[in-house]
Amino acid sequence: MDNKPLYVLFICVHNSARSQMAETFLNDLGKGRFKALSAGLEPGKLNPLVVRVMAELGYDISGNSTNSVFDYARDRRSFDIVVAVCSKEAQERCPIFPGKGIRLHWPFDDPSSLDGSEEERLAETRRIRDQIRSTILEFIAEYS
Repeated sequence: MDNKPLYVLFICVHNSARSQMAETFLNDLGKGRFKALSAGLEPGKLNPLVVRVMAELGYDISGNSTNSVFDYARDRRSFDIVVAVCSKEAQERCPIFPGKGIRLHWPFDDPSSLDGSEEERLAETRRIRDQIRSTILEFIAEYS
């Protein structure tokens, strides 16, 4: 059996929330069977609510960089699987990545578009985080 990890790229618009969470979960929960990276069309700043809710589970992503899909493409990176995590509403702005890898779309709500009080936004960000974690666990089961 081939012990080479599957290379997975998670992409979204800003690489500030959903793709960061997916990358973190897959690298941890995949236990070396996967090598995940993330990138965005217009890299922004990490979403502070995402940093907080990930810390609640013991993940410190505060030092993560936001990356550009264009940099990975220019470096001719190749991935076995590319997963777009843009919401259905933002799907037309979600980046694509060249290559022959499997393409998946997991439409998660965008934490940066949430309204309400800080507590309401935190609760919704937790819901999105837990949805992403659950989907990652299903992905690991399917591709391991």
